[in-house]
Amino acid sequence: MIGLDGLLAAAVLVVLVVVLVRELVAPAAAMVGAVVTCVLFGILPAEQAFLGLANPATISIAGLFVVARAVRDHAGIDGVIGRFLGDGSGGPRAALVRFVPPVVALSGFLNNTPLVAAGAPVIRGWAERNGVAATKLLMPLSFAAILGGTLTLIGTGPNLVISGMLVAAGESGLSFFELTPAGLPLALVGGTALVLLAPRLLPDRRTPHEQVAASDRDYTLCLQVLPAGAVDGRTVAQAGLRELSGTFLAAVRRYPDGQRPAAPDMVLHGGDELVFVGNVDAVRDLLARPGLIEAERAQTAVLDGDGHGLAECIVGSTSSLIGTTLKEVSFRGRYGAAVVALHRASERVDGKLGEVELRAGDALLLLSDAGFAERWSGHRDFAVVIPHDVATTASGSRAYRWLTLGTFVGMVTLAATGLLPILTAILLACAVLVASRAIRFDRALDALDLDVLLIVAAAIGLGNAIAAAGLSGVLARGIETAAAATTPLLALALVALGTMLLTELLTNVAAAALMLPIAVDVAQRVQAEPTGFAVAVALAASSSYLTPIGYQTNTIVYGLGGYRFGDYWRLGLPLAGLSLATILVVVPRVW
Repeated sequence: MIGLDGLLAAAVLVVLVVVLVRELVAPAAAMVGAVVTCVLFGILPAEQAFLGLANPATISIAGLFVVARAVRDHAGIDGVIGRFLGDGSGGPRAALVRFVPPVVALSGFLNNTPLVAAGAPVIRGWAERNGVAATKLLMPLSFAAILGGTLTLIGTGPNLVISGMLVAAGESGLSFFELTPAGLPLALVGGTALVLLAPRLLPDRRTPHEQVAASDRDYTLCLQVLPAGAVDGRTVAQAGLRELSGTFLAAVRRYPDGQRPAAPDMVLHGGDELVFVGNVDAVRDLLARPGLIEAERAQTAVLDGDGHGLAECIVGSTSSLIGTTLKEVSFRGRYGAAVVALHRASERVDGKLGEVELRAGDALLLLSDAGFAERWSGHRDFAVVIPHDVATTASGSRAYRWLTLGTFVGMVTLAATGLLPILTAILLACAVLVASRAIRFDRALDALDLDVLLIVAAAIGLGNAIAAAGLSGVLARGIETAAAATTPLLALALVALGTMLLTELLTNVAAAALMLPIAVDVAQRVQAEPTGFAVAVALAASSSYLTPIGYQTNTIVYGLGGYRFGDYWRLGLPLAGLSLATILVVVPRVW
């Protein structure tokens, strides 16, 4: 029978799920709030609430952020992926055959978020040059990186969290290659499915009709008619704004009359706001057209002068910009760049840019200086930053490249062979990189994603609260009862399926931390090996394929590829089914 603490813990979890699904507050704030609530209810002692901050898993993930930043800065990941893409012959399937295996392999040892952030712009540019639909390639890039995270203990955060929680519960932690016997078959099955299914299931939106219907990579740009300028007093057709390449005039805002469709014979007057929808090249051309200025001129006036150009950035899933407007955050003053256009996947943006509430996955086209990409690449507010007109600073000397790669290989070797504990190997690598100035200390600090680290620490605390309240035992008994009529395989299936569902609703780290106490309890009740159930939770927690906001890499390609929300189900649902089937076939045979 569930006690009062169990009921309170269940209530906290229900509220947490609702808050996260409806995106009422940022995930980190919701998770920390749930832990604090458990302390206030007396479910968890205050001194145990945030032990997750000192957990080896949290510290290891922080260290891997630093190592990944150094590798991204110096090792030329984008160049590696570019070389695998080839010359464009064979279409999207041939490209997938060439880049999916190396991405899977790299992701087993390198944080997959910087891997996808570096590779996505390369793949999109390659697709545009070779007449291939980027929609066929970018989502598979994200999914390949997710699959690769199941290969080793350091492949992704949930693996480290589960290992740390097992140790805290008195069980043996996971070794470096503990997941490989199950992760490798999962990666092989999933990678093969990507190559075979992606070209068939993912949309090709290169036709004009489909581009207009889906707003595929189209930016919304607001320009104002300059009084007494080249456009003032002329009709839309006379001003040459009717037949434009790569863009179209969607509407005219005239105050106080409001917004109206742009008819060819409409006479334009100074002060009218023209709403254009077009691609990046079209936006660049419109910004140079005489007689028109940016509607948000106050934002861009301060950036006049030499050395500025366009850059593109994607709002990250943990960004502080989500739910705010450009005006509210004083974007230009905060970031030193001005937003001139905005793209939102699957829908057209209405209203003034400065008053549009931003969402995860939104793509912003910025007027910025040459140092913008260097300053803000890797910052948690932006999933990826791509300069278009300005060159970024050099990534470093050849000596730093080899030092960084040598340090990374040494870290993996020491951890994999057991010569050093994983945490010690990671901290040693960080020390070498900072001491050698391969990565500056301030840049190392900037590499730490505090939201992710707070989510990890809070998720561990919530997992402890569930166990302390007895809720995990109640749920385990329910799963055991459901499995009793058949075999423990059903119990494993319920645990894995529950983890996969939680991953899409919460985050992969939170799903892993919440399900692990239940999984261990279930394993003991059905007399199965707890390690096998823990591995199943780790693999299932990494199977985030159904939404663009369930995982950071999915968010990166959502904006860059111009996907619709439902596109993720096309490829993600069969991949999730194959992942679940692989877990149920492999895990019982190994453990």
